[in-house]
Amino acid sequence: MSGPDRRRPRWQRLALLAVALLALVAGAATAALRKPGDAFDPSVEFTATQPQETVPAAPSGEGEPGRHPADDAFEWPLYGFTKARTHALAIRGQMRPPFKRAWSVKARSLLEFTPVLCGRSLFLLDNSGALYAISRTTGEVRWKRNLGYLAAASPACSHGTVYVVLLSRDKGVEAGRVAAVDAADGRTRWSHRLPSRAESSPLLDDGSLFFGTEDGTVYRLRAGDGSTVWRYRAPGPVKGALALSDGTLFLATYGGQVHAISRDRGRRVWSVAPEGAANFYSSPAVAYGRVYLGGTDGAVYSLSARDGKLAWRRRTGDFVYASPAVTTPEGGAPTVYVGSYDGRFYALDARSGATRWSRALGDRISGAATVIGDLVFVSELEQTKTWALGVNTGQTVWTSNRGAFNPAISDGRRIYVVGYSTLTAFDPQGMDFSGETAQRRIDRRAERERAAERAQGRRREKYRTAPHGHRHSNDREGRHCHDHRHTYDVRGDIVSYVHGHCHVHVGRD
Repeated sequence: MSGPDRRRPRWQRLALLAVALLALVAGAATAALRKPGDAFDPSVEFTATQPQETVPAAPSGEGEPGRHPADDAFEWPLYGFTKARTHALAIRGQMRPPFKRAWSVKARSLLEFTPVLCGRSLFLLDNSGALYAISRTTGEVRWKRNLGYLAAASPACSHGTVYVVLLSRDKGVEAGRVAAVDAADGRTRWSHRLPSRAESSPLLDDGSLFFGTEDGTVYRLRAGDGSTVWRYRAPGPVKGALALSDGTLFLATYGGQVHAISRDRGRRVWSVAPEGAANFYSSPAVAYGRVYLGGTDGAVYSLSARDGKLAWRRRTGDFVYASPAVTTPEGGAPTVYVGSYDGRFYALDARSGATRWSRALGDRISGAATVIGDLVFVSELEQTKTWALGVNTGQTVWTSNRGAFNPAISDGRRIYVVGYSTLTAFDPQGMDFSGETAQRRIDRRAERERAAERAQGRRREKYRTAPHGHRHSNDREGRHCHDHRHTYDVRGDIVSYVHGHCHVHVGRD
């Protein structure tokens, strides 16, 4: 047995501490050296055009005369807008500040994800599992349904139904739920318990619903009744949304793998584990024959959609939780827009990964960007702030103190900005919800005035003689004018006196 424990001399303790610190620094440096750097393989196929089936029609920007402006048949039905999750909306008229607040709705808890839009309503799922139906025009909450205890996903909507997945269906329950509710009143159409938590924003395609869960299961359900068509097992939690392009589903796992599976039968096409990738929370975006996503190793990846081969890897200074937005902006080239926890927002060449421009915005960028016309919207978590940047320049066009995670969607008329716990609708300069620009409204008003003047002119030319001898007309001010003729027999001579007067008819209350 050893003797009593004696404290080491102070100099020895300091020396040991220094050695330990050096070991930690050396270990961190070794780990950093093990992370692969930037890479680019020019041999990987790149297609500059997008399959049209994945790109919904852009809004016209103007409503039809005589119709409610929200009955425009436009939908933002999924997280990321398209089934390929490209997070980009092309519009015919560009939106410019000052953006005027039209309305704002406060949720009862945190908002991590954007709403979806179908018909006259936006559908918003907050982190407490409450689903809101909100009027696009007024911001009125038409109904609210408490569907669970915890949620972290966007819903999906189509054909009068809204679909949601939940992380927790009840307090203390570490398992989720998938449900479909009526878009008109929130009534449950069907609901199924899941054996695991789910935060994978659902994908709708041709009557089927696709999503992943934390136990690594990917589901294809019939949208009509929720029955299972097939299951696919991935070797790791599937937290992000699935993307679809050309009949193939793409997903990534928290185990650092990317999978491509067939949409129809759920069979694996390929799976890869990119070198250095730690975990994938980012939802993939598919464009130009490539799959784009961010990793917790701090890199953005581009893989071949055909076989998963690495096309390029671009390192940032910290985690990339955000899902990329991918598009070819007007006047620009194919570009990937993505933020990092290093506080920078990057615009990368979609083919090579080279930096087109980058902006230091703050501390942590966690959510996906959204491209709306020639602006890219991005939010920063620490400042709870949103920026609208020029897609080709990165220059600030507008900022808002509302924001945190995923920033915004649009219907081509309004921009719906997601704050920490609020959803706010903004009207761009010179545009109201009908989509008409200020100049168009002036032109339409002038045309109405000209038509009224022409009608009044025609009425002035059409005199009629009443039985009592009065002639009637309308002048430019809308007054009714009469010519009175009085005829007398004066000592055998017929003498006529004519006089006129005008009056205005005023109705009584």
